[in-house]
Amino acid sequence: MKLTERQEKIVNLVKESSPMTSEQIAGQLNLTRATLRPDLAILTMTGVLDARPRVGYFYKDDSMRSSIRERMRYLRVGDFKSVASSVKESITIYDAVVAMFTNNVGSLIVVGQERELRGMVSRKDILKASLGKTELQQVPISVIMTRMPNIIMAYSDESVMEAAHKLVRHQIDSLPVVDILIDETGNERCDVVGRFTKTNVANLFVELGY
Repeated sequence: MKLTERQEKIVNLVKESSPMTSEQIAGQLNLTRATLRPDLAILTMTGVLDARPRVGYFYKDDSMRSSIRERMRYLRVGDFKSVASSVKESITIYDAVVAMFTNNVGSLIVVGQERELRGMVSRKDILKASLGKTELQQVPISVIMTRMPNIIMAYSDESVMEAAHKLVRHQIDSLPVVDILIDETGNERCDVVGRFTKTNVANLFVELGY
C-alpha cells in the first residue's frame, strides 16, 4: 500500500517516539485529531501502526506488517460479511426507523423486488427528514435514500483489505455486499447478498489475533 505524504509523516513520528497519543501526533503536525482520524484508522487497519488504549500508537516492524497485509489480501469479503439489513423501497420512512432500531443498525440497504440494490438510507438521512415537515408515516423511503450509482459497494470476491479501505476512505460504517448478475435483457444488475461493516473488520482482527 502506498502511503500519502501525511501518513508517512505520522509513521516517521511514531517510529521515532513510540508510543504517541493522537493528541501528541496532532500537535506535532499542527492538525486536529479529527483531521488525523481517517489516516490513523488506515494505518492501524493495515498493520503499519498498533493502537493500545490509554497508551498510544506504536510502530510495527516490516515483517509483522507484511504478514497482516498478506492475510487481509487473501481473505474475501464473502467469507466475513453479515446478513443484509434490507428494506423495500416502497416502505415509509417511519417503517424504516422501526426496521433500523429492530435490527440495531445505523443504515439500511434498499432493494427492489428481485433484491437488486436500489439505495442506502442512514440515520443522518432519517434525521434530516424528521427535522423537516416530512410526514414520516406517509412518505416512502425512496424519497430520501441515496441512489445508484452514488453508493459505495463491496463485492463477495473482493479482499477484506480493499473493503476496509473503502469504509475508512469514505468515512462510512457499512457497505452493501453485492454480486454482479446479467439479466435477460443483457443489463448488469447488483444483487444484495450481505453487508460489510466496521464491526466485521474489528471481529476479523480479533480472529487473526491482533
